[in-house]
Amino acid sequence: MSILENVLAGQTLTVAEANVLMDSQATPLSPLIQTANTITRQHFGTQIDTCAIYPAKVGRCSGNCAFCAQSTYHDSNVRPVAVNDLSVEEIIDNAKSLRHMGVNRYSLVTSGEHLTDTEFARILHILQRLNEETSMALCASLGSLTPERASSLKNVGVSRYHHNIETSASYFPNICTTHTYDEKLETIHIAREAGLDVCCGGIIAMGESPEQLVEMAFALKELDIDSIPINILNPLPGTRLEKQAPLSVEEILRTIAVFRLILPDRNLRFAGGRERALKEDEYLGYTAGINAMIVGNYLTTPGKTFEQEKNNLARIGLSFEYEKSPNPL
Repeated sequence: MSILENVLAGQTLTVAEANVLMDSQATPLSPLIQTANTITRQHFGTQIDTCAIYPAKVGRCSGNCAFCAQSTYHDSNVRPVAVNDLSVEEIIDNAKSLRHMGVNRYSLVTSGEHLTDTEFARILHILQRLNEETSMALCASLGSLTPERASSLKNVGVSRYHHNIETSASYFPNICTTHTYDEKLETIHIAREAGLDVCCGGIIAMGESPEQLVEMAFALKELDIDSIPINILNPLPGTRLEKQAPLSVEEILRTIAVFRLILPDRNLRFAGGRERALKEDEYLGYTAGINAMIVGNYLTTPGKTFEQEKNNLARIGLSFEYEKSPNPL
């Protein structure tokens, strides 16, 4: 039997087999995508899970991540937003509107490796308000955590914590040197020990090798991550990766399909960069293994409208996972 036949029969993919599937000379793309689509439909049917993010702090990040327009190491003209400048009512209204349209989950996202105690207290207050006044499941992405902060998030109603590993352990030093891959893992373990689910993925097309993409996928499998955002590099002016050569549509679809075969029952979530990288072929990602998405705008770049997303899915017989709330809260 072939590798794809074995996977369809329920056999676990090995690292060596995954590397064969990443090789376009060894594995044609069409049967790979067909297999990934079959596995996705078996586990998730035709429903797409949704979440949305709100930038609760923007810019002035002390990290030197090569892809990030918010880093103080880059001259990318991002307009900073401070936690103290947030309008709580605006955030509540935004969450309610998204919930009414049918979005499942809402996340506050802050730039920087750490929040000050004052910033963290204000974010906690906003999350508590969201928990009390909306019916959204809540997520937070606030940089590194302590056990005390993780418990505080759990206590105000947060059920999931987002913290990307960004790339493979072997490639991480090429992307960031102000913090380490192991520090990423420490925060993931702290969140899980506090009883939070973990959302964790990374960015593809940053110059890593196909083998390093496989390495990242197996790391996420070992971490037992359920929600895995797949970002595609958007090379923003002023960042260290502004001139990074893009992956082809075929390479992106192959990567998504191999991730699906490595992680057959996990949520693979389309995130930032997909519009620019795939353009009119974006819908093909959902046939290659994607079963979830971030809707609306991202942190520093705009996304599509809710209606545009719905129409994109309808082209291939997919729809959002849940029924629209009958009335806004």
